[in-house]
Amino acid sequence: MPILACEPDVFPEDLLDDFDRTGCGNSWWALYTMSRREKDLMRRLHAAEIAFYAPLIKNRKRSPGGRLRTTYTPLFPGYVFLHGDDSQRREALATNCVSRCLHVTDGQKLVDDLRQIRRLIDADAPLTSEACLEPGHRIRVCCGPLRGVEGIVVKRHGQRRLLVAVKFLQQGASVQIEDCAVESAE
Repeated sequence: MPILACEPDVFPEDLLDDFDRTGCGNSWWALYTMSRREKDLMRRLHAAEIAFYAPLIKNRKRSPGGRLRTTYTPLFPGYVFLHGDDSQRREALATNCVSRCLHVTDGQKLVDDLRQIRRLIDADAPLTSEACLEPGHRIRVCCGPLRGVEGIVVKRHGQRRLLVAVKFLQQGASVQIEDCAVESAE
């Protein structure tokens, strides 16, 4: 099976940047997909021009033959975030890619969390998916490409990492940090 090129993981491109869009009467929904159907759902939502976001991260691995291969996998396997009205939600459910649909009660908080995740991905730093959140010291990055990103310090395999969470899912992503690049956010 051929490895596909990176496809859009957000539609429209300014979905997370557009403040007016989040307050126009549309709701946010977390669509839990059937197994390994995230990209199929994203293609169908894009074709129907329904706003969505499903963060994809780049993975580089060597094939058994030694070739370097780049794949794009969902950061939160099984989840696609939809922004729309009830008719658009029903249209997404009609794709037969969705197992469950969860309404997001605090859409602005979700957008803030997703913006920070997007900044981590755009920084092109190696990310680690975090399935469970741990309490820790809250910090803010004060320099570099992640300047202004807030999260929690966690330790993984002897490394200090910045965990940025999507509280609605109780999941997040972490990136290795340097001591001099952070300050207390409390």
